Amino acid sequence: MGGQWDAATVLMAASGVLFIGLAKAGFGGALGMLTTPLCVVAFGAQGRAPSFALGVLLPLLCAGDLFSLYHYWGKWDKRNLGWLLPGVVVGVCVGVLLIGRFTPRQLNFCIGLIAVLFVAFQFLRDRIFAWEGRFQPTKAIGVPFGIAAGVTSTFAHGAGPVVAMFLVAQRLPKEIFVGTNVLLFTWINWIKLPFFVGNGIITWETVRTGLLFLPLIPVGVWLGVWLNRRMSEAFFLKVAYALILVAGFSLLFDIHAGSWLKR
Repeated sequence: MGGQWDAATVLMAASGVLFIGLAKAGFGGALGMLTTPLCVVAFGAQGRAPSFALGVLLPLLCAGDLFSLYHYWGKWDKRNLGWLLPGVVVGVCVGVLLIGRFTPRQLNFCIGLIAVLFVAFQFLRDRIFAWEGRFQPTKAIGVPFGIAAGVTSTFAHGAGPVVAMFLVAQRLPKEIFVGTNVLLFTWINWIKLPFFVGNGIITWETVRTGLLFLPLIPVGVWLGVWLNRRMSEAFFLKVAYALILVAGFSLLFDIHAGSWLKR
């Protein structure tokens, strides 16, 4: 990291990476949504473009996917995966084409908007899922959902709400629901990987930076398992939503929250 990043910046980015492991362990899945906004703000305080954070995080997310895939192997719904995957491929391609045309400010805005909409989704999810029992998923519906998941994941590694809207209303068994999410996000992240390399989002510098944070993934998984056995998610989720909103609004309105780190 070149020594020019201060301890507060590293701590903020490290916290974001730690949340990957926590979310992969099934403790407060919403915590995973904190990762991208926190890292964008942290690295942005050092003058880095938002794409730098995206490039650092994608290999780490791929590593986290392998941990989750091991635990949920074979526990997924093939029909839903078949409905969503074609759209995911299209969505990632569209997202990659768009992300290369956006300025850092525009990309910050998109990441911030996705973060804020995520929190809004969490508060409105009961109303959204009132259509439970009336929602009949088909391939025709799955394709646009897959496209939306691919685009939002490309911009902010944040396709969770889109996938949840498609899957939760079907009342899948919990293990099948989680396993389907795990495999789908594994596909999404690994599909993005060559595009991010070809687009210059992943570079040797982002890989070197990511390797420094890699040990935090298993630490986060272990911590998530430990917390799952001992604590309620409710308090942590409230804190997570507050932090996501702060980071999201700072990116939306170009508030240089990262400058706090230099004070």
